[in-house]
Amino acid sequence: MAGNVEIPELVQELAKRCLAKKVRVVTAESCTGGMVSAALTSLAGSSSWFDRAYITYSNQAKQECLGVPEALITMHGAVSEPVARVMASGAIAASDADISVAITGIAGPDGGSEEKPVGTVWFALQTVDELISVCEVFSGKRDEVREAATLYAISFMLKGLKPLS
Repeated sequence: MAGNVEIPELVQELAKRCLAKKVRVVTAESCTGGMVSAALTSLAGSSSWFDRAYITYSNQAKQECLGVPEALITMHGAVSEPVARVMASGAIAASDADISVAITGIAGPDGGSEEKPVGTVWFALQTVDELISVCEVFSGKRDEVREAATLYAISFMLKGLKPLS
């Protein structure tokens, strides 16, 4: 992961890569509630590479804004790989962006289960070349889980955009 690198430094690197590669970003957030898009847009000039954000906290919002089928949520739960992947591809389809990151998880303190404990977060990244997903389980209180998920999401986008040569 990113180690001790602070979010603003990651955002600056993401901006540099997006501008160099001429790509625009869209976010599809659930448990982070807009923290990723807030971090990205805290950088002056982000309008040149950040397209928009979907904060789809409810299942209905995931369905209406991102095209997540109700049956998929019923079968796998909102916090699942299939839902994260449809969120990421749905955000691309509903925007003018070239890369998306989707985040859906259980920030706590309630809502966890043995199968999906509090801190479970699914991420999906859609680029022009691939759709990849990963699950992480973060420890800590609600705010710590949300901040860790925000940091991870930005790092995940950087990984998807590969360093400049």
